Amino acid sequence: MTDIVRFCVVRHGETGWNAERRLQGHVDIPLNATGEAQAQATAQLLSGHAFDAAYTSDLRRAADTAAAICASRRPASPRADLRERHYGIFQGLTYTEAETRHPEAYAHFEARTPDEPIPGGGESLTRFQARIRAAFDAMADAHAGQTVLVVAHGGVLDILNRMARQRPLEAPRDFKIPNAALNWLRRAPEGWSIEAWAQEAHLPGARDELPNS
Repeated sequence: MTDIVRFCVVRHGETGWNAERRLQGHVDIPLNATGEAQAQATAQLLSGHAFDAAYTSDLRRAADTAAAICASRRPASPRADLRERHYGIFQGLTYTEAETRHPEAYAHFEARTPDEPIPGGGESLTRFQARIRAAFDAMADAHAGQTVLVVAHGGVLDILNRMARQRPLEAPRDFKIPNAALNWLRRAPEGWSIEAWAQEAHLPGARDELPNS
């Protein structure tokens, strides 16, 4: 059996906080009407694809997106280690509010200082990367030769793209992460690679409100 594992990783559909450019992190925000429609559009696009397993972040915005995609499949298994980065004191604030109220911490956030945790229980990029890498390596180890669906978050996809391209955590983002778009990756014995990224033709006007940080 081949050791290659293929992943289709989907960012959750849009939420009201995405539309407001408000940092969600671990706050459990539901999809808005646009996000629900995006989840259905993604479900329709993936209706002809076979997946051997499906996983989702346990946060509602991802779990509800996964439920739409998996409506006629085996339900996605929730995993807390697929959650968005914990943004500490920034959670619930818009990017502008976070910069205004916490300028020193926000400067590290904007500069993508890898080892600097966000105050208030937030994760550093280094710690977040380790969590996401461990989660995906564990799923890959469990599904050799299979194709796996994962529904997660923008920050998770940021880590995956850099991991596959061996791009530093502190480098500015040079790729899109639209809500509900498809991102195809594989893990082979030689490492991780990207097959296709940010497939969004089924999503008119999909939002990518994430900063470079």
